[in-house]
Amino acid sequence: MLKWAGGKRRLVEQYAQHLGRKFGNYHEPFFGGGAIFFWLWNQGRLKNSRVRLSDINPELINFYQVLQSQPHDLIEQMTLHQAQHSPQHYYAVRQLATADLQPLERAARMLYLNRTCFNGLYRENSKGQFNVPIGRYKSPRISHPEGLLSASHALTDVTLENAPYALVEMHAEPGDLVYFDPPYHPLTTTANFTSYTQHNFSASDQAQLADIFRRLRKRKVKVLLSNSDTPLIRDLYKGLRTFEVSAARAINSKADRRQKITELLIVG
Repeated sequence: MLKWAGGKRRLVEQYAQHLGRKFGNYHEPFFGGGAIFFWLWNQGRLKNSRVRLSDINPELINFYQVLQSQPHDLIEQMTLHQAQHSPQHYYAVRQLATADLQPLERAARMLYLNRTCFNGLYRENSKGQFNVPIGRYKSPRISHPEGLLSASHALTDVTLENAPYALVEMHAEPGDLVYFDPPYHPLTTTANFTSYTQHNFSASDQAQLADIFRRLRKRKVKVLLSNSDTPLIRDLYKGLRTFEVSAARAINSKADRRQKITELLIVG
């Protein structure tokens, strides 16, 4: 339901053969747009699995919790946003303090901004405030009742947590499937944008994640991880099965710079 920088909707077919046909429960600690979860659900691969989805972004998790429990109320809110949409309305909604809003209002705010902001990019400043300008859309689809109801149905009985990724070690059991999609390591020293929230994801965080990956693998948990194709990432996962995935660079202000790049899929 959300546009998400680095989302895997267009890459799922390249991942499919590595996801496996049989596994226990499913865990996705960097949930984001949830393309892999929704694909697995649509394929019927989660029928016998308990699912735990988490992220440190409270607005993201609140959105999915509201979508899970109050889809019709959320649809009503989105219809109102659709009717009022304008640059003035966008910036008024962006300026709202989430602490002053109820969960339903926060969820509708997030989805509205996501549908109408530049490139659907979620980005926060150092104070945790959403700061993306309005996008150049002639008639954005803000209200999408059928999609919201379908996604809400997929989230039935799913556990949604606002929690750090490291807690997956407490929940994953042998035979489970864990998919990590962390903030990517920058391709160059000047491309130092490593997080879409106020929390940065440094090289030491990448190393800690690699340690968790190896510990889970040692416990017979099936683990997959996406990341950029850089010397650091190749070194951290040296000796593990590594596959190159072709992806389009989606976030760039100039269309002619959105070229194909290689990403890595680590399979443990």
